[in-house]
Amino acid sequence: MKQEELADRLQSRTAAAECQRELKSTLKERLYTELYITEGGSAEVNDEHEVRQIETASRKPDRPETPIRQEDLFKASPGRDAPIRVMTKGVAGIGKTVLTQKFTLDWAEGKANQDIQFTFPFTFRELNVVRQNKFSLVELVHHFFPETRDAGICRFDHFSVVFIFDGLDESRLPLDFLNTEILTDVTESTSVEVLLTNLIRGKLLPSARLWITTRPVLLRPSERSGVSGCSSCPSDLH
Repeated sequence: MKQEELADRLQSRTAAAECQRELKSTLKERLYTELYITEGGSAEVNDEHEVRQIETASRKPDRPETPIRQEDLFKASPGRDAPIRVMTKGVAGIGKTVLTQKFTLDWAEGKANQDIQFTFPFTFRELNVVRQNKFSLVELVHHFFPETRDAGICRFDHFSVVFIFDGLDESRLPLDFLNTEILTDVTESTSVEVLLTNLIRGKLLPSARLWITTRPVLLRPSERSGVSGCSSCPSDLH
């Protein structure tokens, strides 16, 4: 192959990759629609069917619901401290994953939450795959985000960090907030469930902000501990 032809082909591939990145960003912008997120839910057990039953709902006392924007999830409401660990509940297919992607995209493009220095989005499907492995928190971040390893970042306590964990209802990790050993060292290797448990309950990297999404399924008491705020995506959207 001639050098000119090789150069043209490499340039074409580079241009295609750049175009693909731009297209992905454009599609996310076009496909994203603002979700009506409300504050005021809880992480309590929900044993109802995902489809809201009007008869049951009508018998419950009204609860105040405060609309919030996804970029304001970690900002303080009037008279309250800013939440550091937030759980967002919503039925399957309502757009929780896209919501987290929009949050990440807006941060990456400099549109929102620029006080945050690192955003690390995980899905529980990804974490299920490595649940048999042992990592330190630093190693887990390096595994999923090799850019941090290449940059030589080995601690995060001096940075403003957000961890996003999407799809708690799909987790195969036995998260036990009542009995799991306490871990405070971000460089100590252990199981993935011990890492997540200590991260969520604020023992490991307590300055980090966490966002967890889930369907409104049954949550064991040990899975509800450590969440400081709860928002929801109502199921009766049109």
